[in-house]
Amino acid sequence: MKNKISEALINNSIHIENALSAYLDKTDSQYGILYDVMRYSTLGGGKRIRPFLTMEFCRLYGGSEAAATPFACAVELIHNYSLTHDDLPCMDNDDYRRGRPSAHKKFGEANALLAGDALLTYAFEIASTNKAVKPETALEAVRIMAAGAGTRGMVGGQQLDLNGVHGSFDYDTLLRMNTMKTGALIRTACLLGCIAAGQKDTDKAACFADRLGLAFQIIDDIHDEHTEADKITFLNFMTVEKARSIAKKLTDEACGILDGIKGSETLKQLAVYLLHRNH
Repeated sequence: MKNKISEALINNSIHIENALSAYLDKTDSQYGILYDVMRYSTLGGGKRIRPFLTMEFCRLYGGSEAAATPFACAVELIHNYSLTHDDLPCMDNDDYRRGRPSAHKKFGEANALLAGDALLTYAFEIASTNKAVKPETALEAVRIMAAGAGTRGMVGGQQLDLNGVHGSFDYDTLLRMNTMKTGALIRTACLLGCIAAGQKDTDKAACFADRLGLAFQIIDDIHDEHTEADKITFLNFMTVEKARSIAKKLTDEACGILDGIKGSETLKQLAVYLLHRNH
C-alpha cells in the first residue's frame, strides 16, 4: 500500500509541478526578479499534499483532471505564499526551506514579502479563470479559498500561533489554532476537488479534511519536538505516545467517513501514509 500511495503522490507531483511551471513561466524586463522569487518559492520541492487532495476528490466524484488542475495549483500557490511569509524574520525566522536557503535569505526580505503577496493574489486569478468549470463554480472556488486562507482560516490561525509564542493558551485554543492554521487549507483543497467535479454535498469531504488536518499537525508537532521550544504544541499538553494515539484515532475516523464511497481507497491510503510519515 505504501508503494502505491507513494507512486500516486509522485505522479501527482510531476503533474502539478508541470502545471505550476507553466503558470509561473513569466518575466518582465524591469521587475523580473519578482517572478524569479515566485518560481524559487514554489517549484522544485514539496509533496504537493494539498493539490493531491484536490485532484483525488475531483476523481472521487467523477470530475476531470482539466477541471481540478487550476484549483489544485491555486491552493498550492496559497500554501507556498504562506511558507514564504512564515520564513521571514518577523515570523518564524527560518533560514532554510526544503533543504535550501529560504526565499528571503536568497533574494532579500522585501523581495520575498512581495513574492508571497504575488503568489496569493495569483492563486485567485488562476481559480477565477478556470475555463474547465462553469463561472459560478469558479466563483464558489474563490469564496472557499478566501475563507480558508483569510482571517477565519490560515491567517487567523497564524495570529493565534504568534500569540502563543509570546504567552500561553489552553488546549481548546491550541485546537482552534491548528484547525485554522493547518486544517483550513487542507479543507479548502478537499472542497475545491468536490466542486470541480460538480459535487454539491461536501459534508463528508469537510469532515474527512478536518480530521486529516488535525492528525497532520499532531504528527508535525511530534517531528518538531526538539525545534519548537518557543511554541505551544500538542506536546505541551500530552506525551508523544498520547499524541500518536490521538493522531491514529483521527486518521481512523477520517477513513471511516469515506467508507462506502467507491473509489475512496487512495484517499484512505493517503491518510494512513501521512500518519506514518517520517516528516
